[in-house]
Amino acid sequence: MSKSPVIVGAGFSGAVIAREFAEAGHDVRVIEARSHVAGNCYTERDAETGVLLHVYGPHIFHTANEDIWNYVTRWGSFMPYSHRVQTTVGEKVFSLPINLLTINQFFNKAFRPDEARAFVAEQADGTIIDPQSFEDQALSMVGPDLYEAFFKGYTEKQWGCSPTELPASILKRLPLRFNYDDSYFNHPFQGIPEHGYTPIVESILDHPRIDVQLNTVFDPKDTDDAHVFWSGPLDGYFDHKLGRLGYRTLDFHHFREEGDWQGTPVMNYGLRDVPYTRITEHKHFAPWEEHEKTLCTREYSRECGPDDIPYYPIRLVDEKAMLSEYVDLARATENVTFIGRLGTYRYLDMDVCIKEALDVAETYLTAHSEGRPIPTFVHDPL
Repeated sequence: MSKSPVIVGAGFSGAVIAREFAEAGHDVRVIEARSHVAGNCYTERDAETGVLLHVYGPHIFHTANEDIWNYVTRWGSFMPYSHRVQTTVGEKVFSLPINLLTINQFFNKAFRPDEARAFVAEQADGTIIDPQSFEDQALSMVGPDLYEAFFKGYTEKQWGCSPTELPASILKRLPLRFNYDDSYFNHPFQGIPEHGYTPIVESILDHPRIDVQLNTVFDPKDTDDAHVFWSGPLDGYFDHKLGRLGYRTLDFHHFREEGDWQGTPVMNYGLRDVPYTRITEHKHFAPWEEHEKTLCTREYSRECGPDDIPYYPIRLVDEKAMLSEYVDLARATENVTFIGRLGTYRYLDMDVCIKEALDVAETYLTAHSEGRPIPTFVHDPL
């Protein structure tokens, strides 16, 4: 590397790439606009309650990739944690994902698995052969009653549009179970860092060849010919010259109480007339700790404005068309590689971010040693 590469963003993507470069013997600069590392995984202690706060919403590490699990646990202690989610619909509380208990509670039945499977099949809309929208997918899976209670209102709040406008693929990855398994994820490796995600990312970045600069806004026009790894929004790199890609953002309203407020880490609110999507109770993400007080967060989803933190790429028809134009523009730009959720405009879990960051680092180091250019996108956004 003729000049130290510049990594924009000190979340998992940027930190992993920086560490790989440093361990390969190269100096690297990490530039972060915020006052802290770890990106949206950032955790900190709440001064009033002592509870470990997931500042930008709850993050549960889960993966089926043993190599990635071994990688992330190299940087700190992870505690066993199996995520559970409940949902309030009207005056009743149900278990999610939809499982045998949910079905029996909702329909006031005592089905065995085969009976529940047959019953739900009767409820489902068998005329929908090739579902294209979220609503079609839901109706073809569970029928109108379960759809209205558990999916329709929540989805309208989360995405700010009708489920008829969303692709079926959003729902295809959600499980429907005919047993009493209420674990939210089915990956074999699951956990939460004992002391939060911030020390994990700090440990990854703790290398003498890594220079971390916080509270620093990077100007893409001032690269000094160094290769840039950009984990910010793809459209932001080009100052939104083709327009703004669509994102949803989140507003977090915290409140503190005595004792245990809701008895579960996450309580969804499925009906449209409740303005927030869910309430998280943060101390339940660290069941190995004890706290007399508790810290909870009401979470509201809305359209992302210019000054907001982007969380979820929308990727509807208009966004996909604009994305294609930005990808063409990016590929015509030298000395930059776009990485991570924002840089590739894709929803990525933490384990995928780490896996892709390792791929990017390997690709760059190999290309540099062989005198070849690195691709603008190691992972295709389209």
